[in-house]
Amino acid sequence: MSKVIHFEIHATDPERAIRFYTEALGWRFTKWDGPIEYWTIRAGEDGEPGVNGGLIRRMGAAPSEHAAVNAFVCTIGTDSLDSTLERIEKAGGIIAVPKMPIPTVGLLAYFKDTEGNVFGVLQPEREEC
Repeated sequence: MSKVIHFEIHATDPERAIRFYTEALGWRFTKWDGPIEYWTIRAGEDGEPGVNGGLIRRMGAAPSEHAAVNAFVCTIGTDSLDSTLERIEKAGGIIAVPKMPIPTVGLLAYFKDTEGNVFGVLQPEREEC
């Protein structure tokens, strides 16, 4: 079985996207010293579950406003969907699908970043002690 080990965000305006993800999710970006315009993304602390990724300048047109999703959609975990939603909107993101309960899983919402990319945010249900 193969496991996801890396993700990439394509951005028309990489600096705008970096500001968005830094402000909305606290991710850290490092410019790669290679032959293409690329940034590595540290999306969490070492030892925590999850994967890190990269950001690259989009090589074509951004997705049109009402186009169907045509890529993998990453879902990001949070302890508070409401506070994450607030940070996402403040940083320039928009709600694509409003917050909804998923029985036995948690609260889930989908957003668009400043580049038109869709991503999910999930607040898992808390296990009772």
